Amino acid sequence: MYKKTQNRVILEAEYIIKHGATVRKTASVFGVGKSTVHKDMTTRLEGISNYLYEKVKKVLETNLQERHLRGGIATKLKYQTIKNQKA
Repeated sequence: MYKKTQNRVILEAEYIIKHGATVRKTASVFGVGKSTVHKDMTTRLEGISNYLYEKVKKVLETNLQERHLRGGIATKLKYQTIKNQKA
């Protein structure tokens, strides 16, 4: 693996751990696709740092469990905004 790729993977992992960020948020911050971040975290990171891999894995599992809640909140805010614009 190239040094540049390894550095990106480590930086992404540290960002996810520090901010509890989602794959999409991390992808937007680093200017790569969400598929790239997902592959970095689930495949490449394990070969680079098992310690970071375990920590990231916990954050991503938490995000997966909370995903349906975030979607509900986003929908609620969307319709509140529409209602307020009509008023």
